Amino acid sequence: MGIVTALRIIPRTPEAPLQRVGGAVEEAAIDAALVERVQAGERLAFDLLVRKYQHRIVALIQRFVPDWHEAQDVAQEAFIKAYRALPNFRGDSAFYTWMYKIAVNTAKNFLVSQSRRPPTDDVLTEDAERVEGPRMSEAATPDNEYLRQEVERTVLAAVEELPEDIRQALTLREIDGLSYEEISEVMNCPIGTVRSRIFRGRDAVDKRLRPLLQG
Repeated sequence: MGIVTALRIIPRTPEAPLQRVGGAVEEAAIDAALVERVQAGERLAFDLLVRKYQHRIVALIQRFVPDWHEAQDVAQEAFIKAYRALPNFRGDSAFYTWMYKIAVNTAKNFLVSQSRRPPTDDVLTEDAERVEGPRMSEAATPDNEYLRQEVERTVLAAVEELPEDIRQALTLREIDGLSYEEISEVMNCPIGTVRSRIFRGRDAVDKRLRPLLQG
């Protein structure tokens, strides 16, 4: 199986056990081992990395390129770039963090090549509506559909009003599930800054929601 066709022929099936073998440390160890195998010339190991991350990468790219077919093409290009760059990958960051950067840059370059304007932030409406997912789920009862809609609108408005750096940090944490260390690498800032931005983002959303939920 070649990397060029991997995205096209792998079916959308439930995640393999490889993806849930434990915590972040185990995941990082698995990825590092696969990277080492790729660097040793075992291309099948890269196919495993594609299987593991393809759907997350496509979902990420669709924030910039909403069309699913275009997003597939961009994701494929991103994985090809990653494969070609892997010989120089030294493991200074987690593989997904490194892949995340490549995917975002590839998506933005695609939009530029199509004379389409890249988004000014990394959050789309559907992501913003999910930032406070658990809380919205609690409010979204069959007897209170109006409140659910109000909560969604309030969360969306609160997220849209956040400064771009805070909005991006909050999205990377709440939507993409990146660790503080990974966000620090993606945003090129200290972990303390990441924690501060996420705290400020959550606090801003909480303050907007509190009167609505208390009412």
